[in-house]
Amino acid sequence: MATLGKKRVRAVRRHLSLATEHLVLQLLIIAVVMAGVIAVSVDQATNDFERSESRRSLSAAESLAANPMLRALLPEAAPEMGAALPAMAESTRSISGLEFVAVADAEGKIITSSYPQDIGKSLINSETNVLEGRAWRGEVKRENERILLAQVPVLNDKGQLIGVVEAGQSYPHTIEIFRVVAPNALITLLICLLLGAGGSFLLSRRVKYQTRGLEPREITELFEHREALLHGVKEGIISIGPDQHVTLANDVAIDLLNLPLDCVGRTLKELNVQPSVIRALMTEQPEPDREFLIDEKVVVFNRMPLHSRGTDMGSVTTFRDRTELTLLEQELGDTKATSDMLRAQTHEFANQLHTISGLIQLEEYDDVIRFIDGVSFSRSKTLEEITQRILEPTIAALLIAKASVIAERGMELILASDSWLPRCEDSMAKDLTTVIGNLIDNAMDAVAESEIAKINLRIDTAEEHVTITVKDSGPGLDPEVIEEIFTQGFSTKTVQKDRKRGFGLALSRLVCRRRGGDILAENDHGAKFVATLAQFKKEDSA
Repeated sequence: MATLGKKRVRAVRRHLSLATEHLVLQLLIIAVVMAGVIAVSVDQATNDFERSESRRSLSAAESLAANPMLRALLPEAAPEMGAALPAMAESTRSISGLEFVAVADAEGKIITSSYPQDIGKSLINSETNVLEGRAWRGEVKRENERILLAQVPVLNDKGQLIGVVEAGQSYPHTIEIFRVVAPNALITLLICLLLGAGGSFLLSRRVKYQTRGLEPREITELFEHREALLHGVKEGIISIGPDQHVTLANDVAIDLLNLPLDCVGRTLKELNVQPSVIRALMTEQPEPDREFLIDEKVVVFNRMPLHSRGTDMGSVTTFRDRTELTLLEQELGDTKATSDMLRAQTHEFANQLHTISGLIQLEEYDDVIRFIDGVSFSRSKTLEEITQRILEPTIAALLIAKASVIAERGMELILASDSWLPRCEDSMAKDLTTVIGNLIDNAMDAVAESEIAKINLRIDTAEEHVTITVKDSGPGLDPEVIEEIFTQGFSTKTVQKDRKRGFGLALSRLVCRRRGGDILAENDHGAKFVATLAQFKKEDSA
């Protein structure tokens, strides 16, 4: 039953509205404040009582001690002897409004008192110094009751102590004091309740307007869902404010952009983000899937601006790593080029077979033999030069295909006589395919309009690395942009709408650096590219 009751209380708490929660909180605060106010009021009333009653008791005692008749009767007075002293004490008590007045002899023994049971007792306590001839005020306890009193010495004409006058008042009970302060406290409580209820209502309306009518539990649920979604997706998500401050970033974004874990709240310049990435995060993006090269990764960006009630809230950018996919696209492009080349050779072989068939029908047998020998010699020479020097089948097939395409375009591919490439592991062969294919394609574009269209290729293999040198007979590179050609998106050629330019050389450098090497460009009677790849991967060597 107790567990069930706790569950019900929790359920009620969960379903309390924001206004109700604020009102309950205000009431609790008001209750605490009122308790403090009442305690302070009671303490203040007690202090006021002490100040006023202490002065009144002292004044009444001094007035009675200075009475000549009391000073004349006191030396001979004894308990319950005569009515003059009791009459003077009672008169003083009535006039002053005090609770009691007592008169004692020089030794402090009570002669007359408003409390008859105290007659004959001593009024001297451990704190008083009245017997030394000085007045004293203080607090004593009698029969579990606090009493505020004043004691004044009675002196004769010679200044000798002949008696003591005591006057006092009992402290009022707390309930009596509370009855005095209760009306003001109730008025204050009512005013606080009205102000608290009105403030809670206005505050809840203001908060709901800012939170679009959501209750705190709903905001909590949204936050939890957002955190789960933010850190559960495999894409990077980063939110940038109008002032370039990072307002949100998930784990993938921090990893891909090489950001510190405390990047939220800092500007992109403080985080030393690459200028190209800053442009991607801050500029409008008319088309989706913009590719950028970040260190050794090809990252695809998609930016969405944010606006709320006419206010610019910045933007949210999602991005993903497409390095492997881009490399695969390059390989697929090479494969497609190879298949196109084979298809073209199929037509070429068909034409040659038709020629041979025609010569046979014309019974020109000598011409048939010469034609076959010429075609055979040309093909076999190219195949022999490549297969003797390039033992890796993947690269050999690529060069044969590229040589055929180059020949069809009226160009010439020259493989250096000292080139050498043994068989490689699969990953190395794949990286070499990307680099060699991109460099040859770049050279083909460079010599497309040259009168002498030659492409020189050299492959050197050492124990630890492979060096690829591609030189063309084109116009060469502009010295001002010789370093920019390796930047993603940069191209010296006209960009067609259906083709992405500016990533071939960037990807080649990416592959080389991932292999612990690099790629350099220079002018040597045309453009010359030298690419170096280690036989092992960079991460393997670590």
